Amino acid sequence: MQIRAGFEITYDCPQPTPMLLALSVHPSRMPDVIGPHRIAFDRPIGATDYRDSFGNIVTRILAPPGRLTMAAEFLVQDPGTPDAVVPEAAQHAVQDLPDEALVFLLGSRYCDTDRLSDTAWSLFGGTPPGWARVQAICDYVHNHITFGYEFADPRRTASGAHAERHGVCRDFAHLAVTLCRCMNIPARYCTGYLGDIGVPPVDYPMDFSAWFEAYLGGHWHTFDARHNTPRIGRILMARGRDATDVAIATTFGPCILAGFRVITDEVPPPDDAASMKQTLG
Repeated sequence: MQIRAGFEITYDCPQPTPMLLALSVHPSRMPDVIGPHRIAFDRPIGATDYRDSFGNIVTRILAPPGRLTMAAEFLVQDPGTPDAVVPEAAQHAVQDLPDEALVFLLGSRYCDTDRLSDTAWSLFGGTPPGWARVQAICDYVHNHITFGYEFADPRRTASGAHAERHGVCRDFAHLAVTLCRCMNIPARYCTGYLGDIGVPPVDYPMDFSAWFEAYLGGHWHTFDARHNTPRIGRILMARGRDATDVAIATTFGPCILAGFRVITDEVPPPDDAASMKQTLG
């Protein structure tokens, strides 16, 4: 299957404003992109890309004073299969983890493990280690937090989401990541596209989505505490410790978000009869 994805985001800046944009498709999914993939700007500005310490593509710009719109639209080839479920994936002892996974056991800006460690062990200390434990965490977070865009708060940490019991997809991911880390399971935050493919559409505007990956059985596996069911058509943009590392725009100066639109749609297959008629002339 093919997925059409993209965005159009507008900022108003009163002065020249440096920005870091984590809006590109992750390198691991670039082979699936059909045709060119680039961020276009409606004003002539310089833009350069670099790989950050987590392997994400980050675009550096100096936004000029006034209004600036950035946009991209592209096609992605996708297998059309749901997230893999691997119930036999085992939990590693900390001393057996690879070096690169250790950073994802530590607390971070939004994943305040020190505040939730006792809670995590009281809730999940009796669960079977491994996949079943991560799934128990997802079940708990899914049922504990109420989703709503009106609950968005960029300052809310995992412990805040646990106490307030409402939030957006990043809060579900932050809380699940934090509880996993408290249980000595490396977990990393992910952001990207996730359309309503293979599920009934919801009455929400399309947005970027947040989920997480847990390290079990020698591999990173996808989990989604908000939806809590395997989904089709995830397009990864970036991974990190939490939303700080993968913010769609990190700005170094005052600016106002003036427009925001995300698209993620399955491309309908061509009508066989029409395709044959066109082929035969």
